[in-house]
Amino acid sequence: MSVEVTWWGHATVTVEDSGVRVLTDPLFVARLAHLRRRRGALPPPEAARADAVLISHLHADHLHPASLARLAPGTRLVVPHGAPAVVPGLRRVAAARGLPLIELLPGEECRIGPAPAPPTAGPSTTSVGPDGTTAPRALTIRAVHAAHDGRRLPYGPHRVPALGYVIHGTVRTYFAGDTGLFPELPEEVGPCEVALLPVGGWGPFLGHGHLDARRAAVAAARLAPCSAVPVHYGTYWPIGLDAVRPHEFHAPGQEFERQAALVAPEVTVHRLGHGESVRPRITR
Repeated sequence: MSVEVTWWGHATVTVEDSGVRVLTDPLFVARLAHLRRRRGALPPPEAARADAVLISHLHADHLHPASLARLAPGTRLVVPHGAPAVVPGLRRVAAARGLPLIELLPGEECRIGPAPAPPTAGPSTTSVGPDGTTAPRALTIRAVHAAHDGRRLPYGPHRVPALGYVIHGTVRTYFAGDTGLFPELPEEVGPCEVALLPVGGWGPFLGHGHLDARRAAVAAARLAPCSAVPVHYGTYWPIGLDAVRPHEFHAPGQEFERQAALVAPEVTVHRLGHGESVRPRITR
């Protein structure tokens, strides 16, 4: 069984591996403060179906309590250590919806298995061990460092680490969240077959601690996955700024594809449309 990746827009991705669905940074709204969704229909209800949700950091376009409220009870929320103490809305929605919270620091891991399903609900999510016993398939989620200021304003100067995650199942899938380049990136992430890399943003200019298309291509060259999927671009844009550097909204996906062909030609780039799925190449 290989991994399947579905991009819903911005940093919201479903990774399905070994029968387990992992959703990243869900954002299911047409408007967020001064941002509006300019491309791609809103994700359908099935996008909120997940066994676990990974939250990379506390910025409002990555940790959005109203979107988390669409999750089914029992969905596990994997968040940076300290996030529930800093964001009251996260605590409230987790309690109201019955969403177990798992807090991780860089380097820490947790195991995520599939939610219980009736016997007739489709393909088996159990594996047979050498002794003939069966056990649910499970993924290992490892938190890794991200070079990004992930504080939740205006709640003060509390430092909660921004994270990336490595999802280890049939393959190893790296979700970068938001990050800049940093020298230890390949060692921090380790080997991976698939990399979900941010290549843009939601405004005319990218600040410190972000990857643009060129830096994301450099990251792909350093990480050397079999496949890379560009995310975090071409979905949200500030209201009233349509004419300000519009190429920063439209072009990052194609520019990442072009730059990766130059500096990481061995990496297959899968540039998805909103709501589109792919089974990325996982072998060379």
